[in-house]
Amino acid sequence: MEAKPVLVVDDDPEIRETLRFVLEDAGYPVYGASNGKEALELLAEHDEVHLVLLDVLMPGIDGYETCARIKADPRWSALPVVMVTASGPQQRLRALECGADDFVTKPFDQAELLARVRSLVRVRRLHETVARQAADLERWNRELEDRVATQVESLDRLGRLRRFLSPQIAQIVVD
Repeated sequence: MEAKPVLVVDDDPEIRETLRFVLEDAGYPVYGASNGKEALELLAEHDEVHLVLLDVLMPGIDGYETCARIKADPRWSALPVVMVTASGPQQRLRALECGADDFVTKPFDQAELLARVRSLVRVRRLHETVARQAADLERWNRELEDRVATQVESLDRLGRLRRFLSPQIAQIVVD
């Protein structure tokens, strides 16, 4: 199965490049953004992104606000967001309260980072599968309802015709 893109958002170009190297080495295409505003713009352009790695402390729109905006937007509400932080438990708690799905502390362990990315990308794929199946089921229900309505109409017509014609002739007319 083809690896889906990850959006890496960090104002530190060295961290961004390190994350890019680790992810691309594992087969994930990477988009990079240096701040929250740029991240939101990239998401609007690239709906194929399956995960966001988001730094907490950035100038302008910080990671908390960026995460909250991502989760508030119906297009991205199911998009997993992993906050990348060097901060302590209070900031991790705040990240979770803003809607983050997970967090990784700096300096990060590559194996742990990739395990979290794989896990959340898998969750994202499952969510997409369920959404696609729900849409298919809704479409099939509509088709079934239409077929039933057509059959009920035919039966009503047959009943009305039988009052005036012989049953054999009424059946020929309906068919």
